[in-house]
Amino acid sequence: MKQIEAVVANVNDLNDGEMRQVSVGETEILLSRIDGKFYAVGAHCTHYGAPLADGVLNGHHVVCPWHNACFDVTTGDQQEPPGLDSLASYEVRIESENVIVSVPEKTTGLQSPTMAQFNPNVDGRTFVILGAGTAGIHAAQALRVAGYQGRIVMITQEDKLPYDRTKLSKGYLTGKASSEEMPLRSPDFFKEHAIEVLLNKQVEQVQTTAKAIAFTDGDSLTYDALLLVTGGKPRQLDIPGADLQNILTLRSFADADRILTSIKQKGQAVVIGSSFIGMETAAGLSQQGLQVTVISPDSVPFKKTLGEKIGKIFQQVHEENGVSFKFGRKAVQFEGSDKVEAVILDNGDRLKADIVIVGIGVQPATDFLKGIDLYPKDGSIVVDEYLRAADGIYAAGDIARYPDWRTSESIRVEHWRVAAQQGRIAAQNMAGKAVKFRGLPFFWTMQFKFSLRYAGHAESWDEIVVDGDLQKQEFIAFYIKNNQVLAVATSHRDRETAAISELMRLNQKPTVDELRRGTVDLIQRSP
Repeated sequence: MKQIEAVVANVNDLNDGEMRQVSVGETEILLSRIDGKFYAVGAHCTHYGAPLADGVLNGHHVVCPWHNACFDVTTGDQQEPPGLDSLASYEVRIESENVIVSVPEKTTGLQSPTMAQFNPNVDGRTFVILGAGTAGIHAAQALRVAGYQGRIVMITQEDKLPYDRTKLSKGYLTGKASSEEMPLRSPDFFKEHAIEVLLNKQVEQVQTTAKAIAFTDGDSLTYDALLLVTGGKPRQLDIPGADLQNILTLRSFADADRILTSIKQKGQAVVIGSSFIGMETAAGLSQQGLQVTVISPDSVPFKKTLGEKIGKIFQQVHEENGVSFKFGRKAVQFEGSDKVEAVILDNGDRLKADIVIVGIGVQPATDFLKGIDLYPKDGSIVVDEYLRAADGIYAAGDIARYPDWRTSESIRVEHWRVAAQQGRIAAQNMAGKAVKFRGLPFFWTMQFKFSLRYAGHAESWDEIVVDGDLQKQEFIAFYIKNNQVLAVATSHRDRETAAISELMRLNQKPTVDELRRGTVDLIQRSP
């Protein structure tokens, strides 16, 4: 392929450990200097295209400023999700004091990772991935990257290949993302790498002692190793009228399509629950022109996750965009003939409703399992630090209860990126490696124009230290417990978010006293 090249810098322009974005023709490149040597890779994150030069460089490791994907700048290899591709790597040479980069005339700036080819003569085993969400697709790819050459079977009850579930509420529902943008990989990818995907398959039972899966259509499948990534199923309301039409949840592509079909006539929407999915759905429906009311037993959104002050910012943003709230209330009945027409609250209020979205959380989809003891409080699967539930059985994502390496507490985290991280690690261990899960939880939400990112995990806290201005939506909030930073919530502080995430991953967090004094420069402090 024809190459084009250009002088992109002088050798004295960058010190060791520095990076910058440069261009060769129309190709944008991330140029870095590591241990005296220059490297050039694609300039934009392979997830949503964030400029990596705005992130943080630690050794060979660059952290994306948007959603914390990580790449090796010397090779382009992806080290942490989200996203499934690596960065393209380009040739660099030095002439006199000029740094010259050569790139193909046509390049996307990304490259697929190197993967082993299916060869049943070399490896006759069958590895099954039960579930086709983000944990499932990351696991399937990671198995091939790890060198596994046996059979891979991915099973889903949906009629679609793995897709970006986060876009359902953040983009697809608002019309900002089309159905063509949703798939995480093309059909050709699965064919090329011999990853079988069984669509529309409903599991009746998994017999772990027999290593067998029974389906509701009478089919069965045996396996040598099994990864359980079935995710969560939406909780439903058990109240009169709950079987009326247009009472919906948002978890799957089909759910989103049903909602979009139901709102063509606009009208009144009621969202039950101020969870993240509930609030994102409320924002999406409001942007589609509906009058939206949110019913919640809480006093403010996200109080248990983010604290009252940040929760009130979300409330304020929604109210400024026409969303109404009924706090401290519960729905006790739905009224209507065939379709829902009204929601009755516990105080007797009657809210007109053309559509109702129930967003009161999810529960682990594990009721089909036989032979594994489930966590009694929520039905999740208890795994060890290798994400192993039993011999030859692993679990990842929403259903996995795992030991937090920072606190040793047993936790379950319902974050899309955590599922991707765990899918990769579980797959490596299925393939014969011994990799402990030491990922740092991370999630993001966008509601109207208010964007928030969250790193770490804090189920409770003693104190929240805020750097910045909450009302201006430009801040970092540090969640402190036992004099340790357990989590941060940030808005419009992207590079510092990448920096503190990296410090937390390395367990090099600033002290609480430093945070209280406001003397920490996270960019300078980052490794």
